[in-house]
Amino acid sequence: MSEIQQIKRRDFIKLFGLASGGILLGCNVSSNKKEFIPQVAGSFAPNLFVQIQKDGNITLLASRSEMGQGIRTSLASAIADELEADWNYITVKQATGNAKYGNQNTDGSRSVRTLLEPMRKMGATAKAMLITAAAKKWNIPEKDCKAANHYIINTQNKDTIFFGDLVDEAANVAIPSEESIQLKKVEDFKFIGKTLKSVDLKDFTHGTANYGMDIRIPNMKFAAIARCPVTFGSVKSYEDASAKKVEGVERIFQIDRIVPPTGQFFGALGGVAVIANSTWAAFQGKLDLNIEWNYGENESFDTEKFKEKLTQRVHEKGKLVPGGSGNVYRAFEDAENMVEATYHVPFLVHAPMEVPNATAWFKGDTIEVWAPVQDPQTARAEIAHFFEIPLEKVTVNVTFLGGGFGRKSKSDFVVEAVAISKKINAPVQVVWTREDDIQHSFYHAASAQYLKGSLNEKGELTAWLQRVAMPSIVSSFKPMSEYASGFELNQGFTNNPYQLDNFRLENTKAEANLRIGWMRSVVHIHSGFGNNSFADELAHAANIDPVQFHLNLIGKDRIIKGKSEYPYDAKRMKDVLKNTAKIANWGKTLPENHGVGVAVHYSFYSYVATIVEVSVKNEKVKVEHIWTTIDCGLALNKDNITNQLEGAAIFGMSIALYGKISAKEGAIEQNNFFDYQMTRMKDAPKIEIAIMDKMEEPPTGVGEPGVPVIAPAICNAIFNAIGKRVRSLPLVDFGMV
Repeated sequence: MSEIQQIKRRDFIKLFGLASGGILLGCNVSSNKKEFIPQVAGSFAPNLFVQIQKDGNITLLASRSEMGQGIRTSLASAIADELEADWNYITVKQATGNAKYGNQNTDGSRSVRTLLEPMRKMGATAKAMLITAAAKKWNIPEKDCKAANHYIINTQNKDTIFFGDLVDEAANVAIPSEESIQLKKVEDFKFIGKTLKSVDLKDFTHGTANYGMDIRIPNMKFAAIARCPVTFGSVKSYEDASAKKVEGVERIFQIDRIVPPTGQFFGALGGVAVIANSTWAAFQGKLDLNIEWNYGENESFDTEKFKEKLTQRVHEKGKLVPGGSGNVYRAFEDAENMVEATYHVPFLVHAPMEVPNATAWFKGDTIEVWAPVQDPQTARAEIAHFFEIPLEKVTVNVTFLGGGFGRKSKSDFVVEAVAISKKINAPVQVVWTREDDIQHSFYHAASAQYLKGSLNEKGELTAWLQRVAMPSIVSSFKPMSEYASGFELNQGFTNNPYQLDNFRLENTKAEANLRIGWMRSVVHIHSGFGNNSFADELAHAANIDPVQFHLNLIGKDRIIKGKSEYPYDAKRMKDVLKNTAKIANWGKTLPENHGVGVAVHYSFYSYVATIVEVSVKNEKVKVEHIWTTIDCGLALNKDNITNQLEGAAIFGMSIALYGKISAKEGAIEQNNFFDYQMTRMKDAPKIEIAIMDKMEEPPTGVGEPGVPVIAPAICNAIFNAIGKRVRSLPLVDFGMV
């Protein structure tokens, strides 16, 4: 998920159709140029992402999925800024899943990071063509024209032409070369770097936004699926007489598991499908099924025994991970003080407020889908593969997502809907119940970590040994993947933010008995918890203030250039920590049984520091206040960034306080929000967000970097308040909430 998606010249060519030295913008400028966009009468479509109408209204295309993170607004504002458009004329349309729009996978906190500059170029190109059209109309040099607030202005006599009045002329303008496109200077930004309200705010607040379950098609059916309680189990037999008596139930049949080819796709679990004339009837019919299951090889899976197994393994020598430094064992021999600890994070599930759902219509030679998906191109490719339909005959319409967190980048629920539609020869909407969502997901892996560190007589860290065991995401694509992969370990383990002279990382075995998938901030949840919890224990052992100890660990100002275009800058890491300590008034006198904890983390190329204040009364923990600072480079939309970090704080609190998926005899024990709890409004603390001003730096991730710091900061604050260490999550397991 943290893999870089770089936009280089060759990618620009693929994404925007560079041909014969110019950007292929879909204009009717020559008969020998391919047209990506059909021209609509009365409008000017200079590229895939912009359409200008004669009345001045501009439709901008959003290629990434909107799930509350504000990406439709952010990317549209980048286009509009360079275009010099009036925001009141802007509307945003959602793109279908199609490779012509480039990578549409909305995860990994990379949408702004990878698309800001290309979207700016889309706006700047359209502006250049409007300027050329106006200059020809006035018969003046283009240098005497400029764009401002939806008009082209003649700088010599102040005459103006409205954007809409240039539609016909602009449609016949020669396409500018990529090299000639001029982007605005930072100081000239009108929307970029400002606080801009969502283009979808009215729909969100008036109930008119269309989510997956809002889709209705004439004569559509509704379906619910009973799946085996044990992962990859199958149907042995079923009895459906009672289910058929439910009013509205029309058909019941078995669907087989759809097994993905090794290395790609997600497939579908299979089960027994109930087809009805309403979602409610389908749900009720499913409850009345009597199914005998073949539980399969995962029937004996028990998460408590698995935790014990991982704990045992991390206390033994593991596979050495390349990238260490020095000799930890020699440093241990010379140590003044030794500290060691073991940390645990349980399995977690995404549990977005909107459950997985999809509407599909298998029409024979074409398939159309409407679904809240994060990765529409993968969904499209899966459908084409499994149902042997040419890719160009598959349409995936992306609705709004009522939360995603990585769950909806897996398209198993879409494949289910298509399979049922093919079977019944009608459009169908498949809706998961909350119980389905909790019990049949792609789970965030559990982990065990063992850390051992040594201190000298000055309280300085001299060595850091870390062992980690967690089922790999790769196991969902490649069976027998029993060790965390390199890309997973590169999420906070091999690249933690500290300057360590003697560092050794070991990887230990952890088989997968559940479907493993990525969840918001992915492996950084593990590394952030282990690294920051251990750093706090080291600080206490060294009798050094935790903020100062973190600064010492981060080390000297230095820039480390890795394989990516985003070098790690230690000064930026220290700056966010210092700023957070400042706004939290670190060191202030606290009320009795109150404590503060600090955590820092580098993820998705962004720098984050958080301080949390808690109170503890009768062993019950209350999170009182959270302060977070982020350095994400150029801050495209500060309102979105603030919202994301506030949401990350609540998300992280849910993980720390309540998050736990457990299995016994292979089946998930949790059912719904009563036993897989979330942070409620009554428990929400005061949250303060600070955004570092780094407008000259390239933008980096925002949606996920605020999560990994929350749990360790809470646990460190508990120790500061009452002297009790919490090394295993969640707090509810210890009666602390």
